[in-house]
Amino acid sequence: MSAQEEFFSGIPKIPYVPSAGPGDVMCFKHYNAEEVLMGRKMEDWLRFSVCYWHSFCGTGADPFGFQTLHRPWNEGTPMESAKRRLCAAFEFFTKLGVKYYTFHDRDMAPEGSTLQESNMNLDEITDLALQLQSRTGVKVLWVTCNLFAHPRYMNGAATNPDCHVLAYAGAQVKKGLDIAKKLGAENFVFWGGREGFLSIHNTDVAAELKHMASFFKMAVEYKEKIGLKCQFLIEPKPKEPCKHQYDYDAMSVIGFLKHYGLESHFKLNIEPNHTTLAGHSYEHDIVMASAFGMLGSVDSNTGSPDLGWDTDQFPMDIRNTTLVMKTIVEQGGLQPGGLNFDAKVRRESTDLEDLFIAHIGAMDAFARGLRNAVRIIEDGIITGMVKERYSSFSHGLGQKVEDGSASLEEMEAFIKKNGEPKVTSGKQEKYESIFNHYI
Repeated sequence: MSAQEEFFSGIPKIPYVPSAGPGDVMCFKHYNAEEVLMGRKMEDWLRFSVCYWHSFCGTGADPFGFQTLHRPWNEGTPMESAKRRLCAAFEFFTKLGVKYYTFHDRDMAPEGSTLQESNMNLDEITDLALQLQSRTGVKVLWVTCNLFAHPRYMNGAATNPDCHVLAYAGAQVKKGLDIAKKLGAENFVFWGGREGFLSIHNTDVAAELKHMASFFKMAVEYKEKIGLKCQFLIEPKPKEPCKHQYDYDAMSVIGFLKHYGLESHFKLNIEPNHTTLAGHSYEHDIVMASAFGMLGSVDSNTGSPDLGWDTDQFPMDIRNTTLVMKTIVEQGGLQPGGLNFDAKVRRESTDLEDLFIAHIGAMDAFARGLRNAVRIIEDGIITGMVKERYSSFSHGLGQKVEDGSASLEEMEAFIKKNGEPKVTSGKQEKYESIFNHYI
């Protein structure tokens, strides 16, 4: 492999051209990294990251069709192609102008026949990753371990009924945490695709949840032991591949963490495509996690609500990105998390430039969402209306409810004195009309 090999020849660093026309798709029309909004650069509000698995490991294959994406970096032995893939990825990161990437351990390096061989492969490839990070300034937003693809994990990893399998998962996570420290990862994600059940008849739910909590506690202890300075994140998903996954949605995960005393060690990595699979609106889990101070990062993708599975499409809906960015700005940002494009080009989008077009379009969509969110917040119209709607909790009995000092006896006395409450309009259509003004 030549150090000078160029995988995306003819594609320069993507420029910002706000005057570009509708057919100009190889430039940013809205994403201006240096633009300052509410005292912070756009790139610092958005903290974009490219995911390794879809963008560089994806083949376009699906359960009904073979590979359609034939990439020039997938040549040679598994280790040779892993190195070519990594060089192609960093060329892509720098030309796109993002500062972060994310990966699973088994995306980065091929799995060996033993744990020791897998770890050696990972060490060799991450040595190269460290060099490329140093050369380009691109950083790792988060690392995660693939605890769902290998046949050993068909009955789960941390929730497997066989402790031998759980031990293997623990050994794999131990190495993943070592790699996270080596590469300076700012976060570490746990996604439990197999942590759930297909049939309740052969499942001890209480035991599996307890074992998963113990697994997380071991990870916390090892993280502290090695001095790894990063945020732990859990990514909810209701189903697929399991019929029912324990990390169903944001509230399920938050309840689990609080029940087992883990809430101070973890936040959530929300993927909106997963949120809609749980039957919620696009922004629901982002809003709920933020309300509890648990929103740590966002896998920025979307799905098709009319389908019942995870399609991992690039986010292009400005309404969605505006609602997401409004929540993020209101909580003061996502750092050390970010917006990771856990999205894949369609299997029919076979040109290399399609990979750029997809990311550019999504980055522009979030840039527009950010600008919209800032205007909504700075204008303060919706915020003021919401504050007025809850104004009865700012004084008297309402204030006592707010601070937790009210009693049922006081409720009764208040009603005896004041009688039936007035009917007050929620003004939903007014809120929606005002919101649409900013879109």
